[in-house]
This record gives sequence, C-alpha cells and structure tokens, in this order.
Amino acid sequence: MPKLSVTVITKNEAADIGEALASVRWADEIIVVDSRSTDDTVGIARQYTDRVLVRDWPGYIDQKNHAASLAAHDWILSVDADERVTPELAAEIQARLKDAPREAAFQIPRVTWHLGRWVRSTDWYPDYQLRLYDRRSAQWTGRYVHEAVTVRGATGRLRSELQHYAYRDIADHLDTINHYTTLAARQMREDGRRAGLLQLAGHPPLAFLRNYLAHGGIRDGLPGFIISALNAYYVFLKFAKLWDLERPNSNTIHHEAAKDTKAIS
Repeated sequence: MPKLSVTVITKNEAADIGEALASVRWADEIIVVDSRSTDDTVGIARQYTDRVLVRDWPGYIDQKNHAASLAAHDWILSVDADERVTPELAAEIQARLKDAPREAAFQIPRVTWHLGRWVRSTDWYPDYQLRLYDRRSAQWTGRYVHEAVTVRGATGRLRSELQHYAYRDIADHLDTINHYTTLAARQMREDGRRAGLLQLAGHPPLAFLRNYLAHGGIRDGLPGFIISALNAYYVFLKFAKLWDLERPNSNTIHHEAAKDTKAIS
C-alpha cells in the first residue's frame, strides 16, 4: 500500500489549522509550509507534526509544489487550513490507495459550510477538487487564481466529501471576493480578455440564474439566494476591475496578499 503525505500551506491560520491537522492525523506524514505567520499558526502546527517549514511567500502554485517536494512519499493529499477530512473520506482514500491504484490522481467533492448550513447547491457543489495525486505524474499549475493540479495519466473520483469552512460571515466572504477578483482581472488581462457593457451587464445576471435556478440555489432558501447573488457579484466585480485596468493611465495598484486559498466558483 503506498504511503501518504498530507501537505498544508498556511499564513495566519491559527483559528483553523488545529482542526485541519487533527482531521489528517491518520496519514503517514504531515507537512506544513508556513508563510511567516504572525499568529500562533506555527506553534499549533508543531503540536501535530515536526515537519513544519517557514519560508517567504512565492505564490500559491510554487508554495504547494514546494510542499509536495518535501514529502517523503509520492502520494500527496493537499489540504487547506479551512478544510476538514472526514472519517468517511479518510477511509475511502486509504481503501483506494491500498491496491496501488492505476489512476495518477483523484478528484474529491467539496461541500462548503456557510450561512448556517452545508451548501449542496449553486456553483459551489459538488465543487470537485483534485487534491489526491501521485507527484511523479502530477503537479500544481496556474498563475494567480484557481490553481489546479495538472495530471499526466488517468484521474478518478472519490465519493466522500471534503468539508470546507470558507467564510466566517458575509463580510469575510466579501473580503475574499475583493481579493480574488483583483487577481482574476489581472489574469484575464494577460490572457487578452476585454470588458465592455456586454460583459458587465450580461454575465452577472446569467451567473445568478445559473446559480439560483439551474444549480439549485433556490432549494437553500434565503442563504441560497444570497450565495447566488454574491457569486454573480464576483463575476461583475472581476469584469469591472478588468475594465479599470484597461483605462488609459489607470492608477490601479495590485496587492497579492499571502492569504491561504479560498475557492470562489
């Protein structure tokens, strides 16, 4: 049976890191790469593993690949500090690795806790995340947002959910939207995308309808409506920031904060 290394990258995650690491204590190894936290993240992490490294923040992709490079084992489970591996998911991972799988990686369905409930609707669900992979055949790729694992080989899917505690409240959700739309606008500009009236006026309403009606946000009552509206606002804001970047003599300044990954679909 292949052994498993769990990797976590952190920056000021003292409120979450303990529960995240406790959920993966069953793994053969835990590696934490911290980006010079100013809270007690490192101290808490060292209660669960002696494999804690502190280094400057180079970006999400480089940090996650560096964490994988430190592992003693080739199979990697990448977990964020605001995520939890349930006992059911742990058992399924162990069962799939038991017979040396032919797949080089596995996608895991992720469910987010927000506004007092598990959200199994909107663009947020099942939110498959490719987090379990053989580093000999896969690595993290991307630029600013929505980093992903690129796999050379077959990919499978697990059934058990990865739990995601993404936001403390709506204010925290809005802060995250603001951060990631800045990075998304920068990436779109480098890709040659343009923002005009069609994108600003057309894409957000379509995003709301997709989230609320097509993807079932209506089933989650008022929380489903709020999440659908905020997902549409994310779409509006990234195009508005792209438009702002395109203005002649724009004074827009970008700050890429060393903040742990939080997914916004």
